[in-house]
Parts: sequence; C-alpha cells; structure tokens
Amino acid sequence: MAIDSATGPAAPPGLRERKKQRTRNTLIRCALELFTAKGYEAATVDEIAAAADVSQRTFFRYFANKEEVALSLQAVEEEHALAALLARPAGEGPLTAVRNGAAASWGPICRAIAEVVPVALHLRMQRTIESTPQLLAARLRRLGALEERLAAELARREGLDPALDPRPRVLVAACCGVMRAAARVWSEDENAGLDDLVELMTRHLDQLAPALADDWRGGRQ
Repeated sequence: MAIDSATGPAAPPGLRERKKQRTRNTLIRCALELFTAKGYEAATVDEIAAAADVSQRTFFRYFANKEEVALSLQAVEEEHALAALLARPAGEGPLTAVRNGAAASWGPICRAIAEVVPVALHLRMQRTIESTPQLLAARLRRLGALEERLAAELARREGLDPALDPRPRVLVAACCGVMRAAARVWSEDENAGLDDLVELMTRHLDQLAPALADDWRGGRQ
C-alpha cells in the first residue's frame, strides 16, 4: 500500500481506477506486441485498439499517439532510478552512490514492469527502440531530462550549486553513457536476457573510474 507522508496510508484504488489501469496495461501490452512483431512504423493505432478490444477513441483517452505508448514504461524506469539515488546513504561518494543506486533499481524496475507486461516483451521492445530512429531520439530526449534530475540530486547531496559546479552533470552524463553503451552491446545479442543486461551494465559501470584514469597502460596485467 502506498504511503502519503501528509495523510498516512493511501486508500487502495477503487473499482473504476482498477478498470482504467487494466485497460491502460492492455493497450501497452498489445502495442508492444505489435511494435516488436511488425515494426513501429507498420503498426497502427487502429490495430492496437482492435487487439485490446477497445475503440480508437478509447486509445486516445489514454495515449496521445503511438510514440507515447511505445515509451510508456520508460517513466517507470525513470522514477525508480531517481528513487534509488534518493535512497543511497549520505556517506557514499557521488560515483559510488550512482553505481549502487543503478544496481539497486534494476530489481524494482523489473518487478514494476512485470505488473504491466512480461519482462521478455519489455526487453524485445528495448531492441525495437534501439533500431527505430524516431523512438531512439525520443528516448534520448527523456533521458536528458532524467540526467538533469539525477544531477540536481547529486548536487544536493554534495552541497553544490549545479549552476556553478559542472561535476554532477559530468558524472551523471558519464554513468548514463556507460549504461547506454552496455545496452547497445546487449541489444546485439538476440539471445541475451535480463541477467545478461544487468551483468553488462554492472561490469561497465565498474570500469568507469579506471577508464577515466590517465594511465591505461600501467593497469595492464
């Protein structure tokens, strides 16, 4: 049950809200199934609505367009990523907090997504996004906004003014770039699963500090 700090435990959703959430989840699942099977450009709003057994008008009550439904689960990832950083102990350094926050967020993200669509479908959709220029551009715009929120939280933790000190933005941009690089490697292997993605991201993040060191040759074994 959700907790509201001002009013105490939040009331469970009523029947109407539960029905609306089921309809929204069904639309997301049907859309992602069509996008991954036919391609984003080929799938239409009419096909999504028909697969979900609702009218086109109902689709547009929940989503403004195909792009919005295609990226609807990214909001889940974003909120969990920010919450995980907010939860890190104050004593952790910036890089450690970002790395540990990212690692801690992957389990909750997967569980939250699994309440909407099968995780395997979500992973297939990630590959579709990577291969669809319109969706990839939209995703990157959203990630840019998330980076600003994460950088603001790092600045708050460290008592910095992000308008004057670029380090929070630099660190967040580096970490997000590393995770995107790992995701690209993962997306090239169609047989790779969630555990492989988490392992790749963790391994790549753990190489960030050594990669930023000047003496790469001295670290060779």
